Amino acid sequence: MDFSLFYFANDSAGEDGGNRYELLLEGARFADRNGFTAVWTPERHFHAFGGTYPNPSVTGAALAAITERVKIRAGSVVAPLHHPLRIAEEWSVVDNISGGRAGISVASGWHATDFCLNPGAYENRRAGLFDQAAQVRKLWRGEPMTVTGGTGDEADVRIFPPPVQPELPVWITSGGDARTVQEAGKGGYGLLTHLLGQDLDQLAEKIALYRKAVAERPGADGWPGHVALMVHTFLAEDDDAARELVRAPMSAYLRSSLGLILGGSKLENARKIDPSKLREKDIDFLVERAFERYYDDGGLLGGVDKCRAVVERLRDIGVDEIACLIDFGLPTADVLGGLGHLDRLRRLSSDDTEGPR
Repeated sequence: MDFSLFYFANDSAGEDGGNRYELLLEGARFADRNGFTAVWTPERHFHAFGGTYPNPSVTGAALAAITERVKIRAGSVVAPLHHPLRIAEEWSVVDNISGGRAGISVASGWHATDFCLNPGAYENRRAGLFDQAAQVRKLWRGEPMTVTGGTGDEADVRIFPPPVQPELPVWITSGGDARTVQEAGKGGYGLLTHLLGQDLDQLAEKIALYRKAVAERPGADGWPGHVALMVHTFLAEDDDAARELVRAPMSAYLRSSLGLILGGSKLENARKIDPSKLREKDIDFLVERAFERYYDDGGLLGGVDKCRAVVERLRDIGVDEIACLIDFGLPTADVLGGLGHLDRLRRLSSDDTEGPR
């Protein structure tokens, strides 16, 4: 099982400006020193929830400059907001700074306000996602793209600087939609997913669909695909200590994300729910239920032994990489202090020999 760090900061407005990126930078240094696979940063706009990360190529370039071996990834680029040339150019810069360690997951986006950056793309954002991903891959390989310039004349352009890697590693971000999962497999992309709106049994079904599509894709070459799962993560000495430390920040994280999840989500169970019309006690109930679910069965939260069992279950259903979301509200010192326990879990899990690989 591969382990990575994943960032999606809870309260981007609440941190002191001088320390806002301390956890990102120090966490990346830790991951680089200790054999973690990657560091993922997202793209979020116009909201305190996640808003520390409006452009993952910018944060990715910063991480590339202070690390030596860990992969630098976007989780995710909201592709419909951007021209494919910009995506390919920016990540080629990251690839060069990092010496060939860049990778991206692409997502269709879901909040209409984000699309003020490209309003015309909102309606067909899902339909065009795979075309954009394919175009970025072509540009990365050095193929030209025909564009129309300011005078109306067409020109063939290529990206500069040329990337280091001949192929850009690309994942498709999906919350569990079966069609998206299958299309990702058919296209030979990795899959980045999470447990918002799906449980582990449902995730297992989606992974099976994905693996089947990968195996049956045109030109299949034996590559089995790659599934990365984002999970909320904090390990402590024991389960009781971890539960008490994470209860308040995790509950606040879930509460702050409620509007995003219920108000604009495409998840089946969340459709057409207006969080502003929920009573406070209903919100409290939802948050408490969500916390208990996440603590017991939805993340790497607790002591090493408890979390090792979670890793084994994820391995059994076909997860290749756990992308550990660590910035959900705990103080930076506590999160950095807990990374040693996470590294112990990583090392113990790498010693295990059973599983799909």
